[in-house]
Amino acid sequence: MNAPTTPHPVVTRDRWIAERKALLSREKELTQQQDRIAAERRALPWVKLDDAAYVFDTPQGPRRLSELFQGRRQLLVQHFMFGPDWEQGCKSCSFMADHLDSMAPHLAQRDITLLAVSRAPLAQIEAFKRRMGWQFAWASSNGNDFNRDFHVSFTPADRVDGEVYYNFHMTPFPQEEAPGISIFCKDEAGQVFHTYSTFGRGVEVMMGTYNLIDLTPKGRDEAGLSYTMEWVRHHDRYESTAPAPAACCGGARA
Repeated sequence: MNAPTTPHPVVTRDRWIAERKALLSREKELTQQQDRIAAERRALPWVKLDDAAYVFDTPQGPRRLSELFQGRRQLLVQHFMFGPDWEQGCKSCSFMADHLDSMAPHLAQRDITLLAVSRAPLAQIEAFKRRMGWQFAWASSNGNDFNRDFHVSFTPADRVDGEVYYNFHMTPFPQEEAPGISIFCKDEAGQVFHTYSTFGRGVEVMMGTYNLIDLTPKGRDEAGLSYTMEWVRHHDRYESTAPAPAACCGGARA
């Protein structure tokens, strides 16, 4: 993480402004393209879910998916990699989750409830949540097929020639858990619909830190790492001389 910045020409302020305005034009094109894609995303058809199929363990007791909306119409779920026999949650998913508590009150104003879901038992989730100092809602899907149905948990039977169905195609994936984000909507009758999911690099929408890093001269500075998010630690484990921990989700580049 101490690599020098790439040498750059030093120019006059007028020259810099001219080049910055040229880049601004490209940035506006990207923003407009993002707006068009967002409109297409909202226009996607929905899939009705069998709400009775998913009963989650929560600190308030067993709850169906429809009971986790907290009075709102929209539910954003982080598929958090935390297997039943894991000692702690994935560090890259934790990097994502570090952004949630500050987002939650603002999203609530737009009729959106945030929820993390993992297969780890609730007691393990609660202990890790206390360690990390998080406040957002987090439910256990241990005992139901929610993770498998949304293709973020894999059994040996799910692997075909070493590949699993992830990010809408068959692909090699080394772990039994994978990251993702799914969106659900509930109508006035209480019926729940799946409206959208994103995986792989799509989960970067939750990584606001990356957006800020991308503004800096060194950028993500990940080219020399063994995988893209190797530098990430659980936020209570950062040490300047600490060795990088083993990969848990390969930087979500699938």
